[in-house]
Amino acid sequence: MTYDLILLRHGHSVWNEKNLFTGWVDVDLTEQGKLEAARAGELIAASGLAPHILYTSMLKRAINTAHIALDQMDRNWIETKRSWRLNERHYGALQGLDKSETQQK
Repeated sequence: MTYDLILLRHGHSVWNEKNLFTGWVDVDLTEQGKLEAARAGELIAASGLAPHILYTSMLKRAINTAHIALDQMDRNWIETKRSWRLNERHYGALQGLDKSETQQK
């Protein structure tokens, strides 16, 4: 038996918009991010793929992206497993800092 692995990054977040290091800070999606998630779900559905289980990080931007995409696929009923091990990289003291300003320092 073979399986397809679908990898989906979270949509545009509030801190992406501000050009800040996010890491484990639990920020929301922007409206653009929600639209990106919906479009991803449409594309996955159009490809004929039908996920049977969802693995996501503990961060709401990833969870919300996945749920919006699944809703577009009419698959929002599938089992979901969350793990901190799938969280974005932890940036430590860089979290919350402006990326451009930090690069200049």
